Amino acid sequence: MKPVKVGICGLGTVGGGTFNVLQRNAEEIARRAGRGIEVAQIAMRSPNPNCQITGTPITNDVFAVAGNPEIDIVIELIGGYTVARELVLKAIENGKHVVTANKALIAVHGNEIFAKAREKGVIVAFEAAVAGGIPVIKAIREGLSANRINWVAGIINGTGNFILTEMREKGRTFEDVLAEAQALGYAEADPTFDVEGIDAAHKLTILASIAFGIPLQFDKAYTEGITRLTTADVNYAEALGYRIKHLGVARSTERGIELRVHPTLIPADRLIANVNGVMNAVMVNGDAAGSTLFYGAGAGMEPTASSVVADLVDVVRAMTSDPENRVPHLAFQPDSLSAHPILPIEACESAYYLRIQAKDHPGVLAQVASILSERGINIESIMQKEVEEHDGLVPMILLTHRVVEQHINDAIKALEALQGVVGPVVRIRVEHLN
Repeated sequence: MKPVKVGICGLGTVGGGTFNVLQRNAEEIARRAGRGIEVAQIAMRSPNPNCQITGTPITNDVFAVAGNPEIDIVIELIGGYTVARELVLKAIENGKHVVTANKALIAVHGNEIFAKAREKGVIVAFEAAVAGGIPVIKAIREGLSANRINWVAGIINGTGNFILTEMREKGRTFEDVLAEAQALGYAEADPTFDVEGIDAAHKLTILASIAFGIPLQFDKAYTEGITRLTTADVNYAEALGYRIKHLGVARSTERGIELRVHPTLIPADRLIANVNGVMNAVMVNGDAAGSTLFYGAGAGMEPTASSVVADLVDVVRAMTSDPENRVPHLAFQPDSLSAHPILPIEACESAYYLRIQAKDHPGVLAQVASILSERGINIESIMQKEVEEHDGLVPMILLTHRVVEQHINDAIKALEALQGVVGPVVRIRVEHLN
């Protein structure tokens, strides 16, 4: 069969890696796909010094690729929301399949894009949008398709994981490690998407849709960053037998779906608690398979390119099949997506770590315990650090049993109302991931 012709839009880090992998492993890829894959056009703003693209037609207009009648598959690697959305919709309108690594695009505009793709009978593949080189989307969508998925939890942003690892292992401050992450290229000049959980929420939104058969609903994801964490919190967690990770959690409950990204205490003996540096990991719990862990490089030139090319191979394999019998974009048939509500964070249930700065006076602990007890909050363990007095207050560290978040919020408000007795309260959620 004649080769499938693809157009690459964006020749940056991932685009360059994709081009190089396609060139280097062309024979092996053709054996897997059943026919050759040829890069017929590239749209880019500036050359990538890591790519030898001599002989490949070049343009600076991504829409020229979407309109090229010779192109069968458009690879969108330009990022962002606006131009990427227009490009993908134009490619679909022209009857072309699409492969993308753009998690923001899928999380925010995926429902629209998939509906248009179904109407036109084409595929939109997006394995590289979540966890770089880890094939977790395929694993949930296909490998675990016999399971009712109970929950998904993941370390899905390498920048945040690098920062927390350095804080724990070397006792460094958040600000110090962030500056290094920016110097190393792990974090952008504006690190908001990484450190405030937005990037992870994009990815979690996609995982939740595939796991539970619900529409993409990024606007309902709860996000909380790591900027308020201190080395003291990291050390206290360690002393209690936990590690702090910036975790994305999607959990199916009888009341609805929890969709949340926030700092989380995880028992130190869990495998996912020992995922360090810029690495990613996703745990999936199914009723038949139990818990499975997917670990690997969550970003980078060739790890992400590995997922892009794997999607290309899948699309090429499917190009000769009946569109109605292809694997659905979000794992479930489009007319079978359920309307399970996304729970507000106040309705989610978790255990909690509380760091309470309090006066070291008789009766203060009793006051704290009373406020918690009145709201149905049971204390699992308590630790006090009298030697670490600051402004007349000493830290009191509590771990609670599981409770609805609204009760914790009410308790924190009541504690902080004890002016002069209790200072600001730091709260971190705890997940045992059983």
